[in-house]
Amino acid sequence: WNLKSTYISNVYPENRENFSLSSQKIHELSLEELEDAPMLHEVLEEFEEWLTKYLKHKSLRSLNICGQSVMYDIVFLKAAYRQEKKEWPFSNMLIDLHNIAFYLFEVLAKNGIKTPRSLSLNAIADFFDLKREGLEHNALEDALITGECLRECMNYTNILKLKA
Repeated sequence: WNLKSTYISNVYPENRENFSLSSQKIHELSLEELEDAPMLHEVLEEFEEWLTKYLKHKSLRSLNICGQSVMYDIVFLKAAYRQEKKEWPFSNMLIDLHNIAFYLFEVLAKNGIKTPRSLSLNAIADFFDLKREGLEHNALEDALITGECLRECMNYTNILKLKA
């Protein structure tokens, strides 16, 4: 759970006609602000280089992909790799905060602990008293908060005892 490095990059929208106002509103990025952003193939290459720089085994197949409702991210990434005609370099192992929080909150609720009604990242973070720095949807901040929430969920393994 020790942060080694962070990576974030915008990507130039190759299909400009699909750039939507709703995306612009969520990410607070206009098409004009993305004019100088790198192309998808550049970002994928840079991302892989960044990942292997911080891995002990130097293999992307050794990674567990983590996230909040992480299948959406995996589907997006796999589509990006297909679009660039690149082989998927990652393992199929994943850790999903949404699933872990669902199970943890069920156990806590059955033990009389008040849990959030929602499993959104904000609701889970609030449960652990983790606060965002900004109000906008920022992928890096989401990733950092997700990591902190996963750490907090895993900390419960030291607290909870199962009755046989």
